Amino acid sequence: MLPASYQLPIAIALVVGGAIACLAGYRLFRINLAIYGFIFGAWMGSSVMAGSNAGGMVVAALVGGVIGSIVLFFAYFVAIALIGAGLGALVAHVGWNQLSAADPPVAITILFVVLGTIAALLLQRYVIIVGTAFTGAWTVIVGALALVDRGAPRAASAPDTWILYPFTPASGSQWVPIAWIVLGLIGTAVQLGVTGRKR
Repeated sequence: MLPASYQLPIAIALVVGGAIACLAGYRLFRINLAIYGFIFGAWMGSSVMAGSNAGGMVVAALVGGVIGSIVLFFAYFVAIALIGAGLGALVAHVGWNQLSAADPPVAITILFVVLGTIAALLLQRYVIIVGTAFTGAWTVIVGALALVDRGAPRAASAPDTWILYPFTPASGSQWVPIAWIVLGLIGTAVQLGVTGRKR
């Protein structure tokens, strides 16, 4: 995790990158892959450094970000399959949580991951549109919450830290899943009607 002093620029980058993904993810899919590859690579890179070594964390985040960006940019079909797998796992968890409070069995999750992957490869355009709209919407929410909550670094060090996840909002934040779904649907509609139309 990067030092607290970098919270504001990273939160702004999350909001801007998420908005681009949400509203123009299909048209800019490879660029979105590079952005999310950079974010994931930076997170992985900065995680291997000690928290007291701020300079090393920044360098590791930049190196990891560049590597992640390059890998995802060139792994187009792999990325589509991963989006489908992720959406399949999400459907399995959301559907199972309507029936039980426990996590779904591994076999059910694997089945939905495989079905999501196959569907993603067959219906690439629509999976990319829905996947980028909802991941972009979630990135916007994460960045916006980081901008609003200036005490996030302090909260992250607390023993009862809440992990930001769409279907388990923190107490007092029941609006988060609703906002995520609304933003995702708006992004999907914009992409289907304007930015993601076939030329």
